[in-house]
Amino acid sequence: MIVKFQKISDDAKVPAFAHKGDAGMDVFSFESLELLPGEIKAVATGVKMEIPEGYVALVWDKSGLALKNGVKTMGGVIDSGYRGEIKIIMTNLSKEVLKIEKGQKIAQMPIQKFESPEVEAVSELSETKRGDGGFGSTGLK
Repeated sequence: MIVKFQKISDDAKVPAFAHKGDAGMDVFSFESLELLPGEIKAVATGVKMEIPEGYVALVWDKSGLALKNGVKTMGGVIDSGYRGEIKIIMTNLSKEVLKIEKGQKIAQMPIQKFESPEVEAVSELSETKRGDGGFGSTGLK
């Protein structure tokens, strides 16, 4: 499989795998900015991409940014039909201002195959032992 990337500007960085065998490729910021505590921003990457049909790009946190800076990525599904600039929605969950530098790793992005099921509305679902138990119904320990 080939995933194609187009730079919007010559100085944009194409996502890349840091190590052979990594599940997610690193995604880089195309801008320098500050993310205030509690603030949410869509951070430009300066790249567009073409994912083969039947695949999806998923945007996930960088573990170091999440642990050390309290950064969370949001809205992380990029469909194969999308051809606009990839922007990473980030929120600062910490109490400190976070500085993002141009060229900095801001997210990771695995590419996964997916199924497109048929959708059927029904009046009843099959019963299971668990039923509608959720939110701790299996026991919290």
